[in-house]
Amino acid sequence: MKIAIIGGGPAGMMAGILASRHGQVSLFEKNEKLGKKLYITGKGRCNLTNNKDISEFFPAVVRNPEFLYSAFYQFTNQDLQNLIPLDFKVERGDRVFPQSDKSSDVIRALEKILREAGVQVYKNTPVLDLEKEDQFILKTQEGAQAFDRVILATGGKSYPVTGSTGDGYRFAQKFGHSLVPLRGGLVGILLEDSFVKDLEGLSLKNVSLKARGDRKLSLFGEALFTGQGLSGPIALTMSSYINRWKKVDLALDLKPGLTPEKLDQAILRDFQEGPNKEIQTILAGRLPHRLVDVFLSILDLDPHKKVNEITKAQRKSLVETMKNFPLYYGGLDKLDHAIITSGGVDVKEVDPSTMESKKIPGLYFCGEVLDLDALTGGYNLQIAFSTGHLAGESSGKGFEKS
Repeated sequence: MKIAIIGGGPAGMMAGILASRHGQVSLFEKNEKLGKKLYITGKGRCNLTNNKDISEFFPAVVRNPEFLYSAFYQFTNQDLQNLIPLDFKVERGDRVFPQSDKSSDVIRALEKILREAGVQVYKNTPVLDLEKEDQFILKTQEGAQAFDRVILATGGKSYPVTGSTGDGYRFAQKFGHSLVPLRGGLVGILLEDSFVKDLEGLSLKNVSLKARGDRKLSLFGEALFTGQGLSGPIALTMSSYINRWKKVDLALDLKPGLTPEKLDQAILRDFQEGPNKEIQTILAGRLPHRLVDVFLSILDLDPHKKVNEITKAQRKSLVETMKNFPLYYGGLDKLDHAIITSGGVDVKEVDPSTMESKKIPGLYFCGEVLDLDALTGGYNLQIAFSTGHLAGESSGKGFEKS
């Protein structure tokens, strides 16, 4: 049996390794090397997976976690670490990295397994077209080849420089599959506030980003102002939750560890201890220096005003703004800049126990081409590896290599 895999990212490589146990496998990759997007994950260190129990992965999956039960349990994070012959280490948040901190080591290890399995890898070979007659007819610049089974592991549309240009969506739609509209996941939030450029590069630690829209959501951690808006861990995470909301209101709680009452008492003590100090001096002890002028302009307070001239109402307003620093939401950054693609092939049309199309027998999907995405921490790569494993194994069911 001949099996074709389109896409040589983590999902495609894993699918190739498993499919090779059942048939003759050809893997087609448009780039000059395999795993190009894998090179940049974890800032080049490759956050391969997460070390939590696999049952704890589901809350980290934003889109369609229930679809992943078979894939995750048939090939877990521990199975992945056992398969790849490297030493790994676990860091903050249970993130798993190769001991060497090199993505290239992970890719080389996977390529070695592919070679030993006898997978024929075609690099610099984009698939131009895919048709279905008695068999699948796959066309490249070198001509056409016939295959019994095809696995689409083409990735999403984020980071197109890595080859993720949406080819798989075109093939899927050609075979009658529906696409859930694409959105950026784990991407920067754009803000329309005039002060954004003044705060570019400012990092805020131990704050909460709050969103109201389809529901209420609050995320605690670190945020970073960019020239266009907000980035950093909590902003990237928030983007994956709000990317389909029709209306979004955002605010920062700059002192999430204090209730409004406790914060008011603390600021009142500051005022009483330095009644002749300027309000900008007092706030500099509570907020990052660069944020003070912006904060006071929102309150329409003179930075040089003495605190003994601040009214009770003004102090209450100051507390309220510190707990709900308003941000004017302007949408999300471009999909090209997103870490992950949200949306894709509708999972309702794919069998979760095999990754086979419910519309076209012999056609399989895995990885980011599907409407699956998760938070940062190694979860998205585990989705790719687990769905790739299941697609590769299922594509050869009923056929054993002679």
